[in-house]
Amino acid sequence: MTEVANEQGRTTWTFWLVAVISLFWNAYGAYDYFMSKTGGDAYLRSVGMTEPQVAYFNAMPSWMTAVWAGGVWGAVLGSVLLLMRRRWALPVFVASFAGFLMSLVYAYGLSNGLAVNGPQVMVMQAVVAAGCAFFIWYAQLMVKRGVLS
Repeated sequence: MTEVANEQGRTTWTFWLVAVISLFWNAYGAYDYFMSKTGGDAYLRSVGMTEPQVAYFNAMPSWMTAVWAGGVWGAVLGSVLLLMRRRWALPVFVASFAGFLMSLVYAYGLSNGLAVNGPQVMVMQAVVAAGCAFFIWYAQLMVKRGVLS
């Protein structure tokens, strides 16, 4: 990977590229959250959810909605903090990932999410987990290199 801070201490284009990708990646999660809450069942069906999946989603307890919201909006905040070159991006990304992991505990340990959603949803969740882990790793790397203060 190329250096993200040159000898004058300015941030290079690779940092900005990753930070902007982070914002777009996490903004999609925020868009999906917003549309799921405001678009109702029509939005859920438009993204390919079946009737049992819509019913499962609508039965989600309020504490799980709060966990989901914290994870999604925390990821957006982490991206903004990354763009602002603030070291708080790292713990915010970690907290957001913890919210995502809690949603997996709910889906696969506390409810019948696997039976309702099927194993194909696990592929999408693995991609999200990889994205979360990457942004945590990258923020940690940038803290170590002194790019985030």
